[in-house]
Amino acid sequence: MLNVVIIVVALVLAAYLAFSKRLAASSSWKATVTPLASIMGSGFLVSAPLLAGVVGVSAVFFMGLLLLLAFGVGSAIRFNIRHFEPIENEGHGAAQDVALVSRIVLAGAYFISVTYYLQLLAAFLLNFVDMHSEFWAHVITSTLLLLIGGIGIWRGLDELESVEKFAVSLNLGMICALLVGLSVYNINLLTSGNWALPDVSNQIDLKDVRILLGLLIVVQGFETSRYLGDQHPADQRIATMRTAQFLSAVIYILFIGLATVLFQRGFGADVTAIIEMTKPVAAVLPLLLSVAAIGSQFSAAVADNSGAGGLIEEITHRRLPIRYAYLLILLVTLALTWETDVNGIIAYASRAFALFYMLQCIVAFLVAWQLKTLPHRASRLLLFGSLAFICLLVFAFGQPSE
Repeated sequence: MLNVVIIVVALVLAAYLAFSKRLAASSSWKATVTPLASIMGSGFLVSAPLLAGVVGVSAVFFMGLLLLLAFGVGSAIRFNIRHFEPIENEGHGAAQDVALVSRIVLAGAYFISVTYYLQLLAAFLLNFVDMHSEFWAHVITSTLLLLIGGIGIWRGLDELESVEKFAVSLNLGMICALLVGLSVYNINLLTSGNWALPDVSNQIDLKDVRILLGLLIVVQGFETSRYLGDQHPADQRIATMRTAQFLSAVIYILFIGLATVLFQRGFGADVTAIIEMTKPVAAVLPLLLSVAAIGSQFSAAVADNSGAGGLIEEITHRRLPIRYAYLLILLVTLALTWETDVNGIIAYASRAFALFYMLQCIVAFLVAWQLKTLPHRASRLLLFGSLAFICLLVFAFGQPSE
């Protein structure tokens, strides 16, 4: 019966999100779902097993810390939307110079995230056919990179981007269905008197702290609101980014809390462990999760490929045609694929986005410093400075799980 409920919830919600005329006409929903889908995309798949392997049953607490850091950085980016965007193209002050560097860093971070998404897709695809081969994972990733890059060079990525709505809807529907399944599973354990935390508590050392720093990527994605200015006004982007971060925080805390009872030793280095983890909940979950993972990661890779190409065009003032930007992305991502594995690329992606976040926090600090009449100016300066320092630590010391 639970299998049927999970399938119905996933399909009904996915269909509503994909085909609802009311949502399609809502500017606020579009501005909310873009960062929400980005935050939930890959982090939802890897967060529970990776946290289980590092901190055990304390995972929900440390997930909360990652979310708190993300919300703090989000506040800096929201500050920049309100106070820096209106002056971004006026002159070449320190804030404008740092912002330019941050755009270059973000383009590089997108290069890494494209590789990360497709390596994760390859891992789930190989797990689905019961294969575990780093070589074939690289072959699959390279094939998909050549496909996406080739289409981008040939005729642009608009057609591939059109499938994003369906992939996002399926992923959000699957997330809701998984939460329903986990809730029922925990309730059944409680009512039968069999609910108990697993014995996977770990003593946290410096290496574990560095691995935790390398997991910032699982809550990344909210920064997309910063670059939706052509479609949505500043006030709407600020409000919807905050909403997306609140919603994702609630979902993550519920998910990690409900999944803790399923933790086992040995999960840490296996990014596809959510498949094995959810088998006791419902027989249909591994299949649905695999399908959602493959679809969502392909869609995310296309979106970030397009985003990186757009940033390169912007940085070069359109002197580099978009097809050559896609060629550059293809060459760099192919090199990254064969030089890293999926666990390593997670840490590299976290560090790249941490560097971008640090620069955005510095921009917010510089702008706040210039606004002498800004309310709560001292506390904001302290917040933005502290966040920049924490992001620097993530960039400098984050490392992959092993």
